[in-house]
Amino acid sequence: MRTISGSLTWNARKWGATEEQRLQVLDLVLKILVPAFLFGCFVAAIKFGSFSGYANLLSRHSYATPLMAVGAAFTLLVLMFQVLRTWLWWRYKPYPLPQGPLPKVTVIIPAYNEGAMVEKALYSAVASDYPADRLEIICVDDGSRDDTWDYIDRARKRFPHHIKAIRFPKNRGKKEALYAGFTQGQGEFFVTIDSDSVVTPDTIKQAVAPMVYDAKVGAVGGNVKVFNRFRSILARMLAVRFVLAFDFLRASQSMYGFVTCTPGALSAYRKRALLPVLQKWRRQTFLGRPANIGEDRALTNFVVRQGFYSVYQRTARVHTVVPETYKGLCRMYLRWDRSNFRESWVQLTFLFKKYRQQDRLLPILDFAVTQLEFPLTYLFLGLLLLSFATYPFLLVKFIAALGVITLFYMFYYIHQERDAEFVYGILYSYFAFFALNWVQPYALITLKNDGWLTR
Repeated sequence: MRTISGSLTWNARKWGATEEQRLQVLDLVLKILVPAFLFGCFVAAIKFGSFSGYANLLSRHSYATPLMAVGAAFTLLVLMFQVLRTWLWWRYKPYPLPQGPLPKVTVIIPAYNEGAMVEKALYSAVASDYPADRLEIICVDDGSRDDTWDYIDRARKRFPHHIKAIRFPKNRGKKEALYAGFTQGQGEFFVTIDSDSVVTPDTIKQAVAPMVYDAKVGAVGGNVKVFNRFRSILARMLAVRFVLAFDFLRASQSMYGFVTCTPGALSAYRKRALLPVLQKWRRQTFLGRPANIGEDRALTNFVVRQGFYSVYQRTARVHTVVPETYKGLCRMYLRWDRSNFRESWVQLTFLFKKYRQQDRLLPILDFAVTQLEFPLTYLFLGLLLLSFATYPFLLVKFIAALGVITLFYMFYYIHQERDAEFVYGILYSYFAFFALNWVQPYALITLKNDGWLTR
């Protein structure tokens, strides 16, 4: 339809060739050392019997005390549910592209202090292969205090027949920016894209395909990739993590029509599923205060509780910018975890009711396992840390076991991506255990905090 050359990639000259070369060398070193480390883990696992406890899960000895019984039963439950998820993921297939005339679609891009990245997001939407006369793009500047509006205005002037720009005089929040797009958009379907994200040419068509194919589908989650993947080790780790979070998890949930969160980076909604709940979503509160975070997870709940299905479309791809610093990552995870705690409570209010005619059992099982996982994981994590203090050599066995178990999880990544980047998934497992385990409990005790943190 249209081509925008050179606008969707990082400018290597601005970044610096020296930094790029340093990361290339480090990448090569890690791809040698991590497999060597894993081999050592296998040897240690065999020599020290790191997995002997799993072989005894079904023995009477594992249930000798109440605490041991809880631990063994929970481990078995998680393992069985992982097998079920794997089977569902294996059976998952993306929805086919619609045949015949395509419906009118409104793309909404909310932006706040995004700078030049919003222009890349807009150009990627304009460059879509979706029919121009069926595509409407609305970009909302949420009271930015930097030069974001300049980039939006330049894109609008370049493509005046495709881009409509709205400018708030002051910051109102992402929910209000989306609301402006939802109420002014003329499309039969809405596609929301974050202003720090770019889509591939066929993404919009792929995102609406499930709703065109099946009238029961009210919300669609896209396949989120990392835009700045090769700019830091942390971003490369997150790229692998996103494959597990956005593909494996959502593909399995899609099989029973209950993807718990259609992500802000890329989602699509049926207009008929949004209009009845738009005002409730806009005015949603938590503990008496306006709910200003987790607007994507909240909107998914509002759509699903009406009886619509939420699904995942693997072929609808978006590349989004992720934090490149530890502080930025922790802030992102804090916001996500607070939203998950809040919306899990909302989910509980309708999950056991007859909100739809069928496919209600697996969402309940998914919810139960996920909610049990948090308290029990941290209970046994505390016991594990106590064991390290009293028996330090156990730490060696644990590190070996963690490496081997993580390698099994990397099967999902290797199957999908077929590259050697899985080594960063191994690194992420250790990074997450030693540096990120505090985030979720802290999110729970600071649940009332509504700060966006990354703004």
